[in-house]
Amino acid sequence: MDPVATGLSRAAVWTGTGVEMRDVQLPDGETVVRIRLATVCGSDLHTVAGRRAGPCPSVLGHEAVGEVVAIGPRTELSVGERVVWSVTSSCGACARCRSGRTAKCHAVRKVGHEPFDGDWPLSGSYAEHIVLPTGVAVQRVPCRLDDRVVVPAACATATVMATLEAAGALRGRRVLVVGAGMLGVTAAAASTEAGAEVTIVDVDEVRVRSAQRFGAAADAGGVVDVAIDFSGSSAAAAAALGRLDVGGTLVLAGAVLPGAPLPVDPESVVRNWWTITGVHNYEPHHLEQAVAFLHRTDELYPWASLVADPVGLDATGSVLAAAPVGALRASIAP
Repeated sequence: MDPVATGLSRAAVWTGTGVEMRDVQLPDGETVVRIRLATVCGSDLHTVAGRRAGPCPSVLGHEAVGEVVAIGPRTELSVGERVVWSVTSSCGACARCRSGRTAKCHAVRKVGHEPFDGDWPLSGSYAEHIVLPTGVAVQRVPCRLDDRVVVPAACATATVMATLEAAGALRGRRVLVVGAGMLGVTAAAASTEAGAEVTIVDVDEVRVRSAQRFGAAADAGGVVDVAIDFSGSSAAAAAALGRLDVGGTLVLAGAVLPGAPLPVDPESVVRNWWTITGVHNYEPHHLEQAVAFLHRTDELYPWASLVADPVGLDATGSVLAAAPVGALRASIAP
């Protein structure tokens, strides 16, 4: 029977010790999306491994694509449309939102990061349905884009769009990408499309070889104009900083867990006119850019190969227990 007709949805709830399947009442008068495909981001693996604090119990998952099945106050959407949505829900009225930093809204709530026993139990994508309150940005998906191509848009791809914006104009510049996971591979392709000369480095040589299918060359050392760190390693970021040419920029995007301090020599920053900046989450226009970028490059790069064949919702616990083999993202098809 159709879950919407019964008013119930099944969800894989992270309890702190494992995953339990629970039925959840679907709310009336809210925008509800049926999950078609969800991917497992590294931050969810960190939560399950105990490296990252978060509400518990909760429905995890924030990279997904789905189909609108019920309309709330978001009147611009229609039932049946395929969509992706932002990681953050913002108020739109506080000083940060008004300044263009909605991802750092004073009242921010996050998809896949809210307590199951709160007022937004279906906040994550490891469920049959997700509820999208006002304040979550939603982007329609072009018809020809496969679910496996577009599914990382709301986290990995949109975050990359934000890092490239922070890096500035890239045409003709030498760009070093540190970390060849989903974000690094995406950044390599996006930087190449922007006209940069791109190299990539990672401790995993298999990942480096995979990244070469997305416009990057293996790193051979030397000075660069822009370094973008997705590794989260202070040592790797320090090494990248030391390779910047005069006027260079270091963008930090991977350090989302506590780590060692980054050693910075102020004199070197001053004399070399270096810029060091950080990016965490993204703005709604970055999500729009992400979908457009995947649409433009759909036939140029093998995006679908980065996402493993999906498992069912009942197997969520198994894909949260270990990284996928032969792909950068595990996936779940509720």
